[in-house]
Amino acid sequence: MTEAGLRGGTVAMRRIALRAALEQRAALLAPGAANALTARIIEDCGFEVCYVTGAGIANTLLGVPDVGLVTMTELAGTVEAISEICSLPLVVDIDTGFGNAVNTYRTVRVLERAGAAALQIEDQVFPKKCGHFAGKAVIPVEEMTAKIRAAVDARTDPNLLIIGRTDAAAVDGFSAALDRAEAFIEAGADVTFVEAPRTEAELAMIPARLSVPQLANMVVGGKTPLLPQAQLAEMGFSLVLYANAPLQAAMRAMHDVLSALHRDGGLGAVVDRLAGFEERQRLVAKHDYDALEDRYRTS
Repeated sequence: MTEAGLRGGTVAMRRIALRAALEQRAALLAPGAANALTARIIEDCGFEVCYVTGAGIANTLLGVPDVGLVTMTELAGTVEAISEICSLPLVVDIDTGFGNAVNTYRTVRVLERAGAAALQIEDQVFPKKCGHFAGKAVIPVEEMTAKIRAAVDARTDPNLLIIGRTDAAAVDGFSAALDRAEAFIEAGADVTFVEAPRTEAELAMIPARLSVPQLANMVVGGKTPLLPQAQLAEMGFSLVLYANAPLQAAMRAMHDVLSALHRDGGLGAVVDRLAGFEERQRLVAKHDYDALEDRYRTS
């Protein structure tokens, strides 16, 4: 699948393109966006897929950790804002579906309308935790497969991908996590995501055993080895998340620049670390809005 095939067009076209691209098992890179500005930068850098990160929304919108505090309404508003300005397919983290199977059904309807190309649902007990935190627990597999069936039933576009994520490796062991992923596939998941494998050997086992496209999550400082795209593609992964790399970069940059401002009373020592005024306006497409203003000028 070419870059042109994933970018642009309608949301429905992007869903079709993403489904076809994941079948190629080429380890597409999907950086995470917690807001529309980050999504613009991801697209500007040439990536083909954007991941809407629940942890990032918790951190940036609310200033809290990833412990299940974001609401479905807050998530949907973020996805709508990103979908309006980003021409990439959006893979959206819907946590645990915001409740039981019936809640999941409504969540899928809302996020499909908001512009998602794929929805990722996980099997943690609510309130969930970041996949690389300690102290997680998972719901019974029967409860999770009911949520997946509800998600599949709820979508009005059959090309909206349902991604079933399991956090069972940290709770019941890696083998149990693979068993769960197989159950998710039987329930209708289009893609599965075994979170937090701890070794390269475990990573390699995931696409080798599971029949549908697989997702890998590269978390700096997390439990999973950080492997390059080429190696993950060789293993057979379809999608590789860097869910919060942009956020972590921004946090470090903001802290360093603001620390210098506080220390020095000015930005002379770090001004080269700031985006220029023109670059900032380019990234938010000011030229397009200038053109609209000219088009609709009344005098």
